[in-house]
Amino acid sequence: MTDTMAAGPAWEAAGWERLTARVGRLRLPVWDCTAGLVVGAGAALMVEAGASLREGARLRTEACGLLGGLGPQGAVRRVTHLALTHPHFDHVLGAAAFAGAEVYAAVGVDTVFAAGAEALRADAVAHGLDPAAAAEAADVLVRPRHLVSGEWTLDLGGDGDDGPRVLLANVGPGHTGHDLAVLVSGGGTDPEVVFCGDLVEESGEPQAGPDAVPGRWPAALDRLLDLGGEDALYVPGHGAVVDAAFVRAQRDALARRFGVT
Repeated sequence: MTDTMAAGPAWEAAGWERLTARVGRLRLPVWDCTAGLVVGAGAALMVEAGASLREGARLRTEACGLLGGLGPQGAVRRVTHLALTHPHFDHVLGAAAFAGAEVYAAVGVDTVFAAGAEALRADAVAHGLDPAAAAEAADVLVRPRHLVSGEWTLDLGGDGDDGPRVLLANVGPGHTGHDLAVLVSGGGTDPEVVFCGDLVEESGEPQAGPDAVPGRWPAALDRLLDLGGEDALYVPGHGAVVDAAFVRAQRDALARRFGVT
């Protein structure tokens, strides 16, 4: 591996938050939705697609810029994999901007997309997205090709401790009926990173809409904690990065709120 690959992208210079050498994230405007980028030796994973084709295109372009800074021997120049944590508009409507990427989601998301593109469009407009932008994105909504029912290991081209190891885990239901978490293990001294989707929120109270499964939500957070452990960085769908203690406290608050253990 080249020195530039080992060091990872210049996250801060591009306006992204560095989580580890090979993992960064961006808080998108308006809905404060987190998008993540995981850089391997031969592939790159984007977590979430943004709320519109314009946001998706922004993420794609910025990812290409970050990857392009890895030097002439860097094998990856574009986003090759896309993980969608759950089927809400602010996380999925930009997916069509990632042409050629392999798209992953929890099993059942394909059914939601097949039957619910109009509902996604309406929800986006209700939350303030321009109606034309919402309609455009809904018309080209990308259904995930790879559906995760348990756990799925992604190969991003690393070898041993040379690159990040990625595990996709179907940890729901909870925030929705179809919640996917992304665990990134970097090796060496880097902490593990868990992209939680909206199972965890830091910038406000967790939102339980009509597709939530409140009785199962605390158990989903138990699963997140089992995956990441005490020392991981937990990346919420909205808000600042948190630790295991925050996730545990939110789990207990949700259990009290919904009357479950």
